[in-house]
Amino acid sequence: MTTAAPVALPGPPALGLARGGAELRQFFRHKEQVVFTFSLPAVLMILLGSILDGPTALAGVTSGQLLAAGMIGSGIVSTSFNSIATGVAGDRETGALKRLRGTPMPPASYFVGKMVLVAVSSLAQTVLMAAVAVLLFGLKLPSDPAKWLTLLWVFTLGIVSCTLLGIAVSSLAKSTNGAVAIVQMLYLVLQFISGVFVSPITNLPKVMVDVASFFPLKWICQGFRSVFLPDGAVRMEMAGAWELPRVALVLGIWCVAGAVLARLTFRWTDAK
Repeated sequence: MTTAAPVALPGPPALGLARGGAELRQFFRHKEQVVFTFSLPAVLMILLGSILDGPTALAGVTSGQLLAAGMIGSGIVSTSFNSIATGVAGDRETGALKRLRGTPMPPASYFVGKMVLVAVSSLAQTVLMAAVAVLLFGLKLPSDPAKWLTLLWVFTLGIVSCTLLGIAVSSLAKSTNGAVAIVQMLYLVLQFISGVFVSPITNLPKVMVDVASFFPLKWICQGFRSVFLPDGAVRMEMAGAWELPRVALVLGIWCVAGAVLARLTFRWTDAK
């Protein structure tokens, strides 16, 4: 009599991908959430770009293009940090996390599932905002393969760091409404001091930019400006350089710090 071979159980990555598929299905079933998530950054870019558009000190580059390039980077923070912080808080409030805790799925797989959701939604957000910027503000898509590579690693490090920070920040709130208030305040302040709404960033007080330099948003936007703007626009940066090695370093540090914070602060329930 033969004994059946034991069936290998899926590991955390496989469970995370499966969870990511469930997250995507759940997200796209809520049409109002989808419309709001994708439309708000694009609408802000259209409004602000149209109001503030005008010539700059660099021939061939308008203030609308400067703003649009930075706001494309800011858009992925909206689909990662903001959406994940409120989404995890909502899962905790409704008891969905408590039910997931009763399954064999480890926390790491839950995090991977959120990463899958963010990767897909952020990619869609980037394509949408880039298309709007090209059509309305004459932003040029990069022709240099090196710039596309820069776009890839800034995008990847940006969504990983901001997703993990969103998971960590979600533990500061006991409800979805509380999470919305916290993340919107943090996001709005960081947008102003990171030069998202002010073009060029050199128009901001140096102390504001110094504070923004401790957080990912400033570096994500700077990386995206290096991709979508001509090389001459580098003189409109505070340091007079794109500082891509520093962009990679800061975002890499936040990926590690975000993973540690998310693991230490993550709660399945509201019970302290």
